[in-house]
Amino acid sequence: MAELFGFDAYSPKEIAERVENIGVTKARLPLLTVATLGVLAGGFIGLGALYFTLVTSDSSLGFAASRLLGGLTFSLGLILVVVAGAELFTGNNLLVMAWASQRITANELMRNWLIVYFANFAGALGLVLLVFLSDHWQMGNGAVGANTVRIAAAKAALSFPEAFFKGILCNILVCLAVWLALAARSVVDKIFAIIFPISAFVAAGFEHSIANMYFIPLGILLKDRILVSGAENLSWAGLWSNLLPVTLGNIVGGSVMVALVYYFVYRHQADKLN
Repeated sequence: MAELFGFDAYSPKEIAERVENIGVTKARLPLLTVATLGVLAGGFIGLGALYFTLVTSDSSLGFAASRLLGGLTFSLGLILVVVAGAELFTGNNLLVMAWASQRITANELMRNWLIVYFANFAGALGLVLLVFLSDHWQMGNGAVGANTVRIAAAKAALSFPEAFFKGILCNILVCLAVWLALAARSVVDKIFAIIFPISAFVAAGFEHSIANMYFIPLGILLKDRILVSGAENLSWAGLWSNLLPVTLGNIVGGSVMVALVYYFVYRHQADKLN
């Protein structure tokens, strides 16, 4: 098997075993550690969203160029999570592999998801406050702020089914990015493994629950300072109407369509033998 995939990367079967082992470790981290790393991840994804907003504020870019460059810059968020180390809800949907192998309980799985989800939210909101107070959004004669509000308004206006299915598609690619990063043995390899799946989901306009914890609250804070068509409907209720279907979609995409699929391919038979 090693000859097929080379000596510089883990094989898919080895990745599956690593994901399962890492899932057991993550599920049993102390509360303070999980919460702190969750706050960091929320901020890291927010930094990727900030970078995306800045680049896509340039109206001279064509549609495809804007989406591509925006996707590449947004990749910063998951690169920081994976390389610097943090706990991200969407990536932790892969813990389902450890649960399916009965190496962690459903309670341990849900404990991790709930702590990480709300810690991610806290980290994203903290960055929102810093960005708002820094007046970063006034860059480009207010173009960055206007783009922020437009992005937030578009997300808050999504219907439940659209947000749900875009959430599924998003986390298939996010979890595949994490999966590919676990095949890598060097920092450079990890970065390249992350860039293409993440830039693809961003360019395609799919929905990431943790990124939306940055995009929409910042848009809400800015909507009265920058006049943008459609922004009048931005509200905290709109945030939750987006987060609910997107979060559910993210869980289905990462847990079912990546984690469980690879569990049945690589780990199910091993568990039956044990």
